[in-house]
Amino acid sequence: MPPDLGPSNLGLLAAPVGLEGAVPGTTLRPSSACAADSDRSAHHAADLVVENYLHGVRIDTFLTRHFRNYTPFRMQRLVRAGLVRIEGTVADTDDRVYKGQTVHVRLVDPPDNLLPSDDSPIDIIHEDPWLIVINKPADLVVHPCGQYSTGSLANRLQAHFDQQTPLKGLIRPGVVHRLDRLTSGVIVLTKDHLAHRKLSIHFQESRVSKAYLTLVHGIVEPDEGEVKLHIGNSPCGSTIRMSTAPNAIAPRASRTRFEVVERFKNHTLVRCRPVTGRLHQIRVHMAGIGHPVVADEFYSPACQLMLSEICDLSGEPDRPVLYRQALHANVLQFLHPILRVLDTHEAPLTADMQYVVDVLRHGVAGAGLAPTIAPPVRPMRLRHPMSGTLSESDEELDADSEE
Repeated sequence: MPPDLGPSNLGLLAAPVGLEGAVPGTTLRPSSACAADSDRSAHHAADLVVENYLHGVRIDTFLTRHFRNYTPFRMQRLVRAGLVRIEGTVADTDDRVYKGQTVHVRLVDPPDNLLPSDDSPIDIIHEDPWLIVINKPADLVVHPCGQYSTGSLANRLQAHFDQQTPLKGLIRPGVVHRLDRLTSGVIVLTKDHLAHRKLSIHFQESRVSKAYLTLVHGIVEPDEGEVKLHIGNSPCGSTIRMSTAPNAIAPRASRTRFEVVERFKNHTLVRCRPVTGRLHQIRVHMAGIGHPVVADEFYSPACQLMLSEICDLSGEPDRPVLYRQALHANVLQFLHPILRVLDTHEAPLTADMQYVVDVLRHGVAGAGLAPTIAPPVRPMRLRHPMSGTLSESDEELDADSEE
């Protein structure tokens, strides 16, 4: 039987048996042929119990849900080789599984859809067997896409997860929401298929609370408010991808609540809470009400902030102090998909944004230690051959992004 997850018996029933922690809520054991082999490429066996939501799916689909770095082709090959059993009977490629059944698989082949690992550091806010919460730095895409084929947050997490399992690729980072490449802050990713499914539904149904801190141009007059401008694709096809203009293409209803945190001479620090999840939503909405996010390469007058814009130089040379949009995911709150407890995670302002805020507060360049941050690498923007609009290769494909 699978391990008991507590009084709620939450149904994380995929249970390779033997080596704890290989897949969240599951265990793995070395096959008898190589039990003495300590090499990480050794064969492993898994005993799984079919969850309710996978009732009636084909055996290869069931297996690829549990081992997401394996393709259906690779799993079909294991089935044809007689390495998969359903209720003790050797499985056929056309077999389907039903809730409560036990499936045994010997993983004699390595994953064939494995993300290249990247051992660059990650700032972990929280981690448990089912999910991980990260403080993402700016200039880092969440997953490989377009011109960013490697070096993403997912690649870094793959390396991190591979250190937790006896076989590389048993855990694949599950993306349930995204932050734009140049947006920093808190983001959650999942470690197993059931947490991924449940948390994805929570995001789709707007049952997750998100708060962002952003520095915008101008003085936002109301202390709080809500922007309800529809967002669609920009009709101009120049450097702006989304738009709140009346002639925007395929506009969708969008809502962003905001409250003023602090006002400065020519800027305002604002906390934004997106109700919907449109591409670039906060950035487009703030620009739509006349207060674009500072240093936003698409919606602001300039893609960097100069020191002279926020204080009296007093003889100091002018220099850029912010190379990316002043937008930071500050708070993320959600119901844990497995433990069913309310999780709240926070990420403090990054050094570059904190320095700008300190200078604005005190009006002098020496108000804080200027961070040494190189300007982000800005890829060439490509135009779609039919529409003339920007392709998705300049940033990550980000349909669930709120920024």
